[in-house]
Amino acid sequence: NEEVAEAALKNSDMMIAFASIDPHKGKMGAREARRLIEDYGVKGFKFHPTVQGFYPYDRMAWPIYEVIAEYKMPAIFHTGHSGIGSGMHGGGGLRLEYSNPMHLDDVAVHFPDMQIIMAHPSFPWQDEALSVAMHKPNVYIDLSGWSPKYFPKQLVQYSNTLLKDRVLFGSDFPLITPERWIKDFKEAGFRPEVHERIMKGNAARLLNLT
Repeated sequence: NEEVAEAALKNSDMMIAFASIDPHKGKMGAREARRLIEDYGVKGFKFHPTVQGFYPYDRMAWPIYEVIAEYKMPAIFHTGHSGIGSGMHGGGGLRLEYSNPMHLDDVAVHFPDMQIIMAHPSFPWQDEALSVAMHKPNVYIDLSGWSPKYFPKQLVQYSNTLLKDRVLFGSDFPLITPERWIKDFKEAGFRPEVHERIMKGNAARLLNLT
């Protein structure tokens, strides 16, 4: 975390640091989060429920969430299928069910000042992700991890309409290059009037860059 944050500070014209903390650390993780914010300028946090082995609503993680909410920072949660462990014996011991986006509903209720980003199209739970984002105004969806040409049609539909202010660009580089993602995005049925919001405007507002 410190190495990433220091690199971001040295290149602040193009980088913003997010940190990752093991939610099992509880209060010790909360102290780490506060230190990273105050001493290293970290601007958000990333959690991967499948890899870290926890349900997002588990109260052991709440001390960390409380710090994030206090500073009104965003937290990204991996949702949906995970390429990590795919095809390995027993899936590498990783459980996909931890990353069902519906588990974030309870988090959004208890931490309305923490902006929650559901990372990736949430296969096979896309409708659950859309429902949570529709119901909780502090929940966003990022579009990383898939080429837009494979997006579920309902994700494109809601990105064009009811969720146009809470959908965010992301490529998942180096697995998908920004150039390829943007090319496919332009051909995936997104309305021209939402392009700027998704590519820049929504994130700029979320990160207080405007």
